[in-house]
Order: sequence, then structure tokens, then C-alpha cells
Amino acid sequence: MSYVTEHILASLREARERKGFSQRELSARSGVPQSHISKIESGNVDLRLSSLIALARVLDLELLVAPKKSVPAIKSIIQSASEHKNGNEQVSPAYSLDGETDE
Repeated sequence: MSYVTEHILASLREARERKGFSQRELSARSGVPQSHISKIESGNVDLRLSSLIALARVLDLELLVAPKKSVPAIKSIIQSASEHKNGNEQVSPAYSLDGETDE
């Protein structure tokens, strides 16, 4: 499994936990079976785009496809907005186009 995939899966799990949702509650809200959510979070199944979109919507996440050249600017905006909203607490986006870390 690639770093990008691992990062997306970890971000989904972290977003679910921040919302205080169990996998069962996320399943009920998203329509994605709980067993599939478990497999997604553990990396035991390929994440389908339709499942990713359904989960992201419930978790108040937005999926974005952007040109690679725009990624640094997008990351900067996300970081700035997250710091402002959360009192300097950093929140990682649920996606990364280039597989690089924010550091």
C-alpha cells in the first residue's frame, strides 16, 4: 500500500474519531457497510471512489483534484485555515496528491 493510500485511510479514521462516530454509526450515516469501513480503515480492501465520497461527505471532508503545481498553495491555505479555526492545532487534509508530508 502506498504512502498516499495509507495517509488517506488514516485521515478518514481520524476524522471519524474526531466526530465521535463508531464505524457502525458512520455506516448508518453514509450507507457504506460497517464491515467495509473496517476493511477500508485497516487497508484490507481497495477504497472505491464512491465509498470515499460517501464517507468524506459524512465526515465533513472535501475531495479535491488539483494540479500538482497548486499543491503547495493549497496545503498552505489548509494549514492556515486549520490553525485559525483550531487555535494553532494542525489538522491534516484527507488527501495528498504528491505523497509528500507537510514537513
